[in-house]
Amino acid sequence: MTSTVPTPTATPTRTIRIGSRKSQLALVQTYWVRDELQKQFPDLTFEVTTMDTQGDKVLDVSLSKIGDKGLFTQELEDGMLQGNIDFAVHSLKDLPTRLPEGLMLGCITEREDPADALVVHEKHQDKQLDTLPEGAVVGTSSLRRLAQLRHHFPHLTFKDIRGNLNTRLRKLDEGQYDAIILAVAGLERLGMGDRIHQNIPADISLHAVGQGALGIECREGDTDILNVIKALEHSETAYRCLAERAFLRELEGGCQVPIGVNTVLDGETLTLTGLVASLDGQTLIKEQIQGAPSEAEAMGTALAKSVRGQGAQAILDEINAANR
Repeated sequence: MTSTVPTPTATPTRTIRIGSRKSQLALVQTYWVRDELQKQFPDLTFEVTTMDTQGDKVLDVSLSKIGDKGLFTQELEDGMLQGNIDFAVHSLKDLPTRLPEGLMLGCITEREDPADALVVHEKHQDKQLDTLPEGAVVGTSSLRRLAQLRHHFPHLTFKDIRGNLNTRLRKLDEGQYDAIILAVAGLERLGMGDRIHQNIPADISLHAVGQGALGIECREGDTDILNVIKALEHSETAYRCLAERAFLRELEGGCQVPIGVNTVLDGETLTLTGLVASLDGQTLIKEQIQGAPSEAEAMGTALAKSVRGQGAQAILDEINAANR
């Protein structure tokens, strides 16, 4: 009697599904995550699934008027909860600080420059923010940027601008604006760093919470996925961004509230600067706190409570009342 040796059965390669918005910048960011993970885990297959979010669909209304909870994330989060995708890649500044039950922020990647950028029409190539002529039209969709720039440059005219990055640049080049404000990181990631005319310093415009970093969101308890995405975790960026997000969470702010931050990690000292501004730019409440990186979230919460006591609560109450 002869025995037969069973033919080895190949183990199927697991396919991990990554969710992304359809915008050019979102896809560049998502493909970067995919490619970096593919290098780390060559035996896995990574597949990108794209979706339109509410923030992508409604382009004729300012962000502050259509709400702030999950504008650019809800459809992706629904996909994770329904099991259609395994994790989603976000610009961290777009990810709400309170996530739906069952989901978590699983990874924060290394941060690009979080500063805001001035991009000018060709006729203003010899100008900076402080030398733009009186009445020059500056485009921004961010109340945070608007309030701070109004405070420092009351002679300028500010006008809302929506659309993806290419659309905004086209509107600028067509002469609808004299200048626009964008994120340095977005321009750099799209290979458009040459359009950056001026990196706006932090003493003029504190950046958005999480700006310049990517946040990878996944299902709570999905250890297989967590073990994969943690390969891209950058601890210094994570400490900085967790402090910033705790500051924002405690203030319960979003697109509708002008809140800015800046963080610096020097050795074992984390410095967090936070700001709450009135919409007209007349009042800026800015405070700073220092501590150990391990105390990042507690620092953010403490700083938020401090600015509340210095008048930020009155600003928040006024803005919330106007939005009801």
